[in-house]
Amino acid sequence: MPMPDALTPFSVIARKRDGFALSREEIASFVRGATDGSWADYQLSAMLMAVFLRGMDRAETIALTAAVMNSGRVADLSGVRAPKVDKHSTGGVGDKISLHLAPMVAACGACVPMISGRGLGHTGGTLDKLESIPGFRVNLTLSEFAAQVGKVGLAMIGQTGELAPADKKLYALRDVTATVECDPLICASILGKKLAEGIDALVLDVKFGRGAFMPNKARARQLAETLIEIGAAMGKPVRAVLTAMEEPLGRTVGNALEVVESIDFLHGSGPADVGEVTFALGEQMLLLAGIEKGASEARSRLKESVASGAAWAKFREMVAAQGGDLDAVDDPRRLPRARLQAPLINARGGYVRSADALGIAQAALRLGAGRARADASIDPAVGISHLVKVAERVPPGGSLCTIHASDGDSLAEARAALERAIAVGDEPVAAPGLVEEIMGRT
Repeated sequence: MPMPDALTPFSVIARKRDGFALSREEIASFVRGATDGSWADYQLSAMLMAVFLRGMDRAETIALTAAVMNSGRVADLSGVRAPKVDKHSTGGVGDKISLHLAPMVAACGACVPMISGRGLGHTGGTLDKLESIPGFRVNLTLSEFAAQVGKVGLAMIGQTGELAPADKKLYALRDVTATVECDPLICASILGKKLAEGIDALVLDVKFGRGAFMPNKARARQLAETLIEIGAAMGKPVRAVLTAMEEPLGRTVGNALEVVESIDFLHGSGPADVGEVTFALGEQMLLLAGIEKGASEARSRLKESVASGAAWAKFREMVAAQGGDLDAVDDPRRLPRARLQAPLINARGGYVRSADALGIAQAALRLGAGRARADASIDPAVGISHLVKVAERVPPGGSLCTIHASDGDSLAEARAALERAIAVGDEPVAAPGLVEEIMGRT
């Protein structure tokens, strides 16, 4: 198909449908259409599917990422003297790491300007978790965002009409059109909005397994390589930590419940797997920011930020700056609480052989902790807590988890899903590893 004279939605969609590489102008037309509404949702969806099926080469992916980044204003943080570094996860179940990692890194001397997302598919979103704190504002203006980063060293917001607005639109459509698992679209989404933050460097948590969008390590590694390459092409150092997501991260799945687990971590407690991923990512953030020169020194500094109370103080400072209720974070019993709580009992007992992350996420979705549609609302109070981990021993009549529900019907549905998702056997099993590889180190 020859290059069209007019960059109409039809012509651009048709060229990608037929397998042609798109020009920078054609890609810009698509992103502009998502930003200003000149492309209808059905045309944007058709284009997303064409990219999903036909792919994009390196030049196209760079052009798409740049177009998304420039679809709004790029934050000017040149007045902030501290190094600016962010972290992003490709999505997992029970992944609350950003909530406590960002204030830990900020307490160590870096600035963390973070644009986050809402729940995508079966995975939870950082914004949804933050909004379970009464009053917490995620929709800051660009000037408010920049001012808070300069003053607090930390801000956690969503995509706005100013920062990467195209991604906000495309992100929601990908969720409901089965086009999430596509490397060019993932790269443009992640890097487009992250580079619009005005950061100096980025660390990625690229997850793989049953509870992740990447099914295995090979696919996660391929995505990580692309993200690192595209980041470098756009002048930003990017590192990737590959982590397994076969079981949920931590012992909670659900928005307010995960906030509580992060608060616990900032007070020096919390599950070992949460700590393993937190410190692996935090080390790389401090190294890229130039705060520390070695991983062991970076880990020690992060641990000290928790032990001294500096990280908790930074978290409270962020919550206050964004309108959140400090009484609720100081006393998590004030956070949203579900009307019903019920244990999932295992009569026979034994060793936890598997805790299927996808199955557990689907149970949380039935409770209302996630979104089946992009426009759906969530219940911040519901979810799952006290979740067993693989290799743990459960006594006869012991609990596998606690279900937090708003009504009996959703409780029953979640119970049935969890009974299928958690397997207990007679023989001991080895605890799975989490951090598999760190990529992008020179």
